Amino acid sequence: MAIQHRLVEYKVGDIVCEAYLAWDDAVSGQRPGIAIAHTWAGRSEFEQGKAEDLARLGYVGFAVDMYGNGRRGASVEENAALMQPLMEDRELLQLWITAAVDALKQQPEVDETKIGAMGFCFGGLTVLDLARTGADVLGVISFHGLFNAPNNLLDKTPANKISAKILCLHGYDDPMALPESMVELGNELTAAGADWQIHAYGGTLHGFTNPLANMPDMGVLYNPEADRRSWQAMVNFWEEVF
Repeated sequence: MAIQHRLVEYKVGDIVCEAYLAWDDAVSGQRPGIAIAHTWAGRSEFEQGKAEDLARLGYVGFAVDMYGNGRRGASVEENAALMQPLMEDRELLQLWITAAVDALKQQPEVDETKIGAMGFCFGGLTVLDLARTGADVLGVISFHGLFNAPNNLLDKTPANKISAKILCLHGYDDPMALPESMVELGNELTAAGADWQIHAYGGTLHGFTNPLANMPDMGVLYNPEADRRSWQAMVNFWEEVF
């Protein structure tokens, strides 16, 4: 078994994006593809490592680029500046993640009828928004993601039935997604006809899957038990979905 990878360029308008594709060349034929949406810092070694981990499970991992040109932030301020335009224009965010999924479907290793998406933090919100568009993906997973619906929800989203199965893996003590937001999300997804689950981990803050997360004053801290449990939940979910 050998995990291979390459950079894949695709465009959102005139902006070139750079995704990281990983697959196992010991697996023959096409296989399910899973897009991975990054944290607010941009596509990094963290998401690329997750793409390789998915490849070891027999999937194609595709760490997407939501900022274009492979841009990354190097500080809290830079991260916020990169993320904020997409947070303020959720239709634009949905356009970017849809373009990434379309690029994933075009890769020769991928079975375009078996597509999923998962994301971390900002990326968790991103894949939930992908599902909110009614996209033709089989499932999405949010890891310590943000739950708030787009501002245009009342105008547009209720017209979309969510066909993707949804799994949210959440730290109950995450200050960026308080417990009441879980109830609001559950009500929203139920109204959209979704097949959904929310797993909440007690004593767990934001960013619990990232070993480098160590800002408890900001509510961000790695939790090895929640990391392990959420990864197993992910494995079970993709087995069910595909």
